[in-house]
Amino acid sequence: METHPQRQGYRWLRLLLIIPFLGLLFPGFYNFREPTFLDFPFFYWYQLLWIILTAIITASVYFLEGFLASRGRS
Repeated sequence: METHPQRQGYRWLRLLLIIPFLGLLFPGFYNFREPTFLDFPFFYWYQLLWIILTAIITASVYFLEGFLASRGRS
């Protein structure tokens, strides 16, 4: 079994990927009509906002892990 010791120190970054899961886990928390945004009820724009936030978080984790791994190799 091959291990990657340089990668194990960066696993804490992957914990950031839990944030979108927790933000959308309980629909009762965001199942409201008000406040509206551009005539969209809160329920819809809250979920659409999380799509954008999830993409940003995922890209950040991806690039930070790559950056930290390449920095550790040099």
